[in-house]
Amino acid sequence: MDTPLSVDKVRFLLFSFKEKLWIKPLGFCVLSLLAVFAAKIVDGTSLAEHIPKIEPDSVTTLLSIMASSMMVIATFSAGTMVNAYASASQSSTPRSLGLTISDDVSQNALSTFVGAFIYSAVALTAMSQKFYEEAGVFFLFCITCLAFAIVILTFIRWVDSVARLGRVESTMLKVESATERAIKQRIETPCLGAVPASEISEQGSYAVQSNEVGYIQLIDIAKIQEWASDNNVFVNIAMLPGEFVTPDKNIAFVNKDVDAEVIKSAFSISTSRSFEADPRFGFIVLAEIASRALSPSVNDHGTAIGTISSITRLLLLWSKVNVASNENKEQQPDYEVKYSCISVPEISVKDIFDDAYTSISRDGADNIEVAIRIQKSLQTLAKCFENNDSHVAEDFKTNAKHFAKLSFERSKQQLNFEPDIERLENVFSDSFIEQ
Repeated sequence: MDTPLSVDKVRFLLFSFKEKLWIKPLGFCVLSLLAVFAAKIVDGTSLAEHIPKIEPDSVTTLLSIMASSMMVIATFSAGTMVNAYASASQSSTPRSLGLTISDDVSQNALSTFVGAFIYSAVALTAMSQKFYEEAGVFFLFCITCLAFAIVILTFIRWVDSVARLGRVESTMLKVESATERAIKQRIETPCLGAVPASEISEQGSYAVQSNEVGYIQLIDIAKIQEWASDNNVFVNIAMLPGEFVTPDKNIAFVNKDVDAEVIKSAFSISTSRSFEADPRFGFIVLAEIASRALSPSVNDHGTAIGTISSITRLLLLWSKVNVASNENKEQQPDYEVKYSCISVPEISVKDIFDDAYTSISRDGADNIEVAIRIQKSLQTLAKCFENNDSHVAEDFKTNAKHFAKLSFERSKQQLNFEPDIERLENVFSDSFIEQ
């Protein structure tokens, strides 16, 4: 019996569909065809006795205007979107392309224009064949007027959005929003709903490897749980979404010598990483945007500083929810284990800091503004946990100080102007040099 789709699996599939540019246009095309034939159904009712008579020529004229203009607008919108996608890849990072493609406003605009064209073309053909009676003509006239209103409103909204589509600032906001969603999901289920690996004293003796090569996009924990429960097996998941899998790496361990094909099939592996279940990927993409902005060809330290601000907001979001203050610790709900036959390791705080700060501190080492902003960002994170003695808070404080030290040493070697070095030393010593 197949395992029902879990919430995480459904969420992942919906996110994947949003990155497919053809999904929404196809749906709008189907709706437009249904609207055309729905008008014929009205002919079989007594509605014709209670509605005003509409001349078929007036409906035909409206449909002709729509048919002749919608394909031109749809072609224009598609060309504009392609240019925006190219701009997003060149000005920020190719890893952000999926988020740009999944922009709801652009997808809805293109879908509306294509759907309106197909609707008008099919309806015009039906009218020329005298397919409708009086009730059907009136209903089609109403639908056509509604379609005109939707097209006009969509176009106005799209014009406002297309000016920002593909811009660095817009891309940064999309990446930050996607990362925030992934963080909140991981906060709700720190170990994907399974038993924390730190609470397991023994690991299974039988390793499981995958035959695929690529990045883990999703682990269907519910599927593994049902299989493990049926076979009385405990599964230790060894790799998290976002990690790179090769046939020589163990993705899981089991405590029995059993056929583990179900475990392998529960790992969705692809050639690229996904934002949806991988919080670290968002930090990597933000760091890439900053590194590109700091390249000699771009030389835009303002974008790098804005990226550091985004990273700070995201890490503070994680820390505020994930770590309770001492006085409120007893009010925090305990972590609920949904999958008792599986253990999953927690995401590494050090890896997150490494993804977020290492490349920016390396590429911005010779820029005093960026170097100081990194120090202030890490200083903010360290201070948020001064009055908290939990292990997660300690991880944040330790890594904030460690990466601040690394960034300071990099910049100290790259900066040549003595007053800049003194400024950086003053910012660093205020918070990170122990008295």
